[in-house]
Amino acid sequence: MTVRILEHTPSLSTLYPKALLGGVLRKASGDRLPGTELVRNDVVVDPAHLAAYNQVCGFRLTDELPATYPHMLAFPLQMALMTEPGFPFPLLGMVHVANRITQHRPVHVDERLTVRVHAENLRPHEKGRQFDVVSEAEVAGETVWTDVSTYLRRGGASGKSAPREQLAPPAPDAIWRVPGDIGRRYAEVSGDRNPIHLHALTAKLFGFPAAIAHGMWTKAHALASFEGRLPDAFTVDVRFKQPVLLPGKAAFTSWKTDDGWAFELWHASKPKPHLEGTISAV
Repeated sequence: MTVRILEHTPSLSTLYPKALLGGVLRKASGDRLPGTELVRNDVVVDPAHLAAYNQVCGFRLTDELPATYPHMLAFPLQMALMTEPGFPFPLLGMVHVANRITQHRPVHVDERLTVRVHAENLRPHEKGRQFDVVSEAEVAGETVWTDVSTYLRRGGASGKSAPREQLAPPAPDAIWRVPGDIGRRYAEVSGDRNPIHLHALTAKLFGFPAAIAHGMWTKAHALASFEGRLPDAFTVDVRFKQPVLLPGKAAFTSWKTDDGWAFELWHASKPKPHLEGTISAV
């Protein structure tokens, strides 16, 4: 693994045009992920940004970071890695199908972090090929947070179809009323300005009938409902299903398991799952 230390956080305003251009000019090529790890040292959290993120996602204001928040710090490095010339797939058109975050201990707003990002585990999927982008946050050499984002590149399917399993019937604990501007509001705090999330017009250019909510917003909003009930160290693992069209309503349900919690998000009036996940102690 070649380690490359970045002196500055990559600029998302530069990376998005690069990703869009690459989606037009580049085609999927190669069967190997780059053996590169991007590292950013001495990353600090802006309390105002944390407060804005908490408000958009539904977390309380505290001096501890929500387990999903360090994803905001790793995302520019993820984008930089996946838009490099040697990356085998253009970023445009990739689908975020799963995300697993492990909080090894609570992380506080005043702690300085080292953030690491690399890609691994290219493998077949029933609809194409998938791989993991692994992000880690360290404090003084201690790994305090790990994120595994799984992406799907459609086409050339060689994997077997996964069995369809419904974890529980959609008996909602709560109905989410998801406003039409949540994509733009989450984009402001996350930097994820993929056009499918911003406006109906730009989403339609990519085959969606309306703008769709960010998957990581739905995960964060779900996690916020468990505040005060989780241990200091836990893993929250989700699979993204059908997108949440904006504006919309979604039915959220959760239940206790032997080692934690399970939860699902469904369309409020149709048997269509948006997200399924688990939370377990580590």
